[in-house]
Amino acid sequence: MKEDLIKTIARLKPLQIFFKRYGVTIFITGFLGIYAFLIMRVNTLVQTEPTTVQLDNRLKDIKRTKINKSAIDNIERLKDQNIEVKSLFEHARDNPFNE
Repeated sequence: MKEDLIKTIARLKPLQIFFKRYGVTIFITGFLGIYAFLIMRVNTLVQTEPTTVQLDNRLKDIKRTKINKSAIDNIERLKDQNIEVKSLFEHARDNPFNE
């Protein structure tokens, strides 16, 4: 048992020397390879256009807001009644940088 362990360690000694010598280079090369792959993958994902089925599914989820005519009339009436605020907004539109 002990002899098998010694033989295994002796066989792995050249591998240990190799990794000790080129470990940093292997690590940097692997890291740069993974980084380049991720950049290329993100680039391909950004450039793909959605299919018509995907667009239809997204547009189906959008719900349009419905405002009834009486609410619109009420908002218009209130807007016309508040002259002070209306004049404040007009003054700010004329000269926005004047305080």
